[in-house]
Amino acid sequence: MMRILLLLFLAAGLYAADPVVPAMNFNITAPETPQQLVSSLNVLLMLTVLFLAPSLVLVMTTFTRFVIVFGFLRQALGTQQVPPTQLLVMLALILTVFVMEPVATKAYDNGIKPYTEEKIGYEEAFEKTAEPFKNFMIRNTREKDLALFVRIRNLENPRTISDVPLTVVIPAFVISELKTAFEIGFLLFLPFLVIDMVVASILMSMGMMMLPPVMISLPFKILVFILVDGWNLLIGNLIASIK
Repeated sequence: MMRILLLLFLAAGLYAADPVVPAMNFNITAPETPQQLVSSLNVLLMLTVLFLAPSLVLVMTTFTRFVIVFGFLRQALGTQQVPPTQLLVMLALILTVFVMEPVATKAYDNGIKPYTEEKIGYEEAFEKTAEPFKNFMIRNTREKDLALFVRIRNLENPRTISDVPLTVVIPAFVISELKTAFEIGFLLFLPFLVIDMVVASILMSMGMMMLPPVMISLPFKILVFILVDGWNLLIGNLIASIK
């Protein structure tokens, strides 16, 4: 189909009386006016943001917490590659969109929409767009982690939330999410670890030393997870843990 469209486009250009072929200039030249420099920098900034967008999703949202907890759950169950990694990542991404939708909507209404309507400038639009995400990250960040990066940067103690730079909030939020995810993962492991220990003790008492305990405990762990409605319970508590 694309080849047919390309051929039709070339034929139309050949039969046109005065064909107009768009030209693109990739030469690197010095800007003649300040406006040209600003436009070039804006294009470069937008390309950089698009390139870093997947990384920003990882470090500025709850995606880190979700995907780590799901990984711990799969290891605790001992199901190897079930559910598959792609499915767990997609589930974590869907839950992240669900949780972050109000924050993203507020950021769009406060910053991006007024900027597209030419009501505010670029710097003010950036601050108002980043403010909801910044407030969200600070609510879910431990004061100890914030203080750590404030000391590393040799900054004065901030008096208000607006005084905390975004470059301090993001790394503090990431390590707080990692700590929270590992705490939840530890609590997930406990009941399944008890099942493994009970099954191993029974097999040893029966003299079945050569039979892997994991082979026997796996069906019981899956059965317990189904009986307690594990996915509903886990996801509900995960979302409830977000402030």
